[in-house]
Amino acid sequence: MADFNIGGQAVIEGVMMRSVDKIATAVRIPSGEIVIKSEYFKSITQRHKILAIPIIRGAVSFFEMMIVGFKTLNFSAEIAAKEIEKEEAAKKGEEYQEAKNSSNALWLWLTTIFAMGLGIGIFFFIPLAISNLFEFDKNAVAFNLLAGGFRVAMFLTYVWALTLSKEFQRIFQYHGAEHKAIFTYEMKSELTPENAAKFTRFHPRCGTSFVLIVALFAIFVYAISDSIYASITGMAPELLTRFGIHFSLLPLVAGGSYEILKFSAKNRENKLVNAFIQPGLWLQRLTTREPTSDQLEVAIVALETALGITESKIVAKRTPVY
Repeated sequence: MADFNIGGQAVIEGVMMRSVDKIATAVRIPSGEIVIKSEYFKSITQRHKILAIPIIRGAVSFFEMMIVGFKTLNFSAEIAAKEIEKEEAAKKGEEYQEAKNSSNALWLWLTTIFAMGLGIGIFFFIPLAISNLFEFDKNAVAFNLLAGGFRVAMFLTYVWALTLSKEFQRIFQYHGAEHKAIFTYEMKSELTPENAAKFTRFHPRCGTSFVLIVALFAIFVYAISDSIYASITGMAPELLTRFGIHFSLLPLVAGGSYEILKFSAKNRENKLVNAFIQPGLWLQRLTTREPTSDQLEVAIVALETALGITESKIVAKRTPVY
């Protein structure tokens, strides 16, 4: 198999692919053209070797790619909005003019901060608050098993709710296309929609699997941290104190989960490791759908652009943004 330096993300009517030194996003517009945005990218861990230490690199990469992901989604949303504006202008018989919004960058950061805050509130604080209502606060293991169970249940419910939306079903198809394209590259097959269609849409390095690993690994880390706090103070942490401790340890949880994900992806032929990653692959039955040939084309164009491949058998017209 090829190296594991390729990652990706489904966006609105498209796919983002990231290689060692480039990020490329390909989006299909109603005319059939594929709009491409590419930029050179060097991660913080590449620029500062001290941050490439195991655990630390995972925590840094987690937050860095979260920001990249929001920017990429914002780009695809802008493309979709422009196409809607064009259609509306055409119906009214008016000349379409591209509107420039100087507050785009500020709006993106505010949206990112709000989304992070909402995610922390829903998936971190609420499970702790619910678990605090039970008589397990003095038993660190039992308390965190309960909180972790609530956290996983809330996440599964959230993902299931997304599957009911037709718009998200399209994104889940592009998610499947992303996985199939990456598998085609990793198995050193020619990058064509026909070859990509042969591969599974379930990938062991998927972000969905990562979130599940985070939820499970957090139970282990937080049970230890709560036990240490109790042994030092002689009492179980109060709700806000517990939340503060858990939140401060989030980088450790993210970094450790990253290392677990990388190890499992590289050793998935091992029977024990393969059994370990199965829940994450099962979860991808919710977050991925079988893509169409056109969607596979978009994923391959994004992957080729990220890899710096200029020649392609994809015949769809491409419109580079920059």
